[in-house]
Amino acid sequence: MTKFYNEILCKLETAIQDLEIETDYSIQRIETVIDLIIKSLLELKQFVLAKGFKNTDDEIHFFKYQKPIIVAKLIYYNSVYKIEAKKPYGDKQIKKFLNKELFKLKKLFDNNIDFYKYYRSNNSFLNDKFFVRGKHDIRLWLDTFYFEADHRFSTSHDYKVAKIIANDLIQVYLEDQLNSNHTKISDNSSLNWTGSKTALIELIYALYAHGVFNNGNTDIKLIAKTFEDAFNIELGDFYHTFMELEARKINRTKFLNSLCEALVKKMDEQDEK
Repeated sequence: MTKFYNEILCKLETAIQDLEIETDYSIQRIETVIDLIIKSLLELKQFVLAKGFKNTDDEIHFFKYQKPIIVAKLIYYNSVYKIEAKKPYGDKQIKKFLNKELFKLKKLFDNNIDFYKYYRSNNSFLNDKFFVRGKHDIRLWLDTFYFEADHRFSTSHDYKVAKIIANDLIQVYLEDQLNSNHTKISDNSSLNWTGSKTALIELIYALYAHGVFNNGNTDIKLIAKTFEDAFNIELGDFYHTFMELEARKINRTKFLNSLCEALVKKMDEQDEK
């Protein structure tokens, strides 16, 4: 399952990145992305229905950590599609509209605070009820959506996890829109990345692969955007850069290796004092 899932996710993210070379959120482009995600989910569903899972742990892992990543993309792009389609004219009207959308995210968070705490803290004592098909408990934070879903490919809470992941991305999108709606101070941070973009992308993917943010349940786009804002840098097509790193024959983690060497050297110098 994991190998097939990773292939589906990689193919999808590459296709989305190819479409996102342009920076604008055109309605037509978003429609194309949504169609790609739906097709990917259909492939995944067909595989699950045909192959099933080796055991309950595999099923929990899929519905808690894997399927929600792709469903979150669908929720995110569908939300962006609706926002772009409904966005009013005029700076003041746009600002009011975007702030209202941010308030909706906060309200959703407040209404689901117990499950957010369970998920964000990486608890597992209710996993057999939340992420195993046919094991729902109506007393445990159920959405009406679950009763309309195909229970062969859904659990009571995998969609709720996807909403959490998607809402992080939607918040970043809305805040970006608000920032672009007024003049920004160019030097909003005292820290500027002065190394190469390739080095930073290598670091970002290493942190992403190690799962150090939100227990490993954070989209790579969100991590990259956070680093861009923090260090006043535009990474551009970071997916393509990562693929170039993958294609290296030797020393694929050149920057990370140099970091280790620099840290060990610093420690040795401290010991000599």
